[in-house]
Amino acid sequence: MTTTKKVKKRFVAGAKCPKCRAKETIVLFKENGIETVECVECDYREQQTEEKIAKKATGAVIGVFKPD
Repeated sequence: MTTTKKVKKRFVAGAKCPKCRAKETIVLFKENGIETVECVECDYREQQTEEKIAKKATGAVIGVFKPD
């Protein structure tokens, strides 16, 4: 018997997908300790390690990605 860990995904309000340009379709979640964003409409996906986030972050932020 295998158990699967449920990943909590959160939509990013106002975010546009850099690939398909759809609004309100980006979800943010952690996968194996790596912060990940993906679009629920297309196959866009981007990951950033905690080290990359710490270098770019200033203040209280969840993650640093380049939304349009």
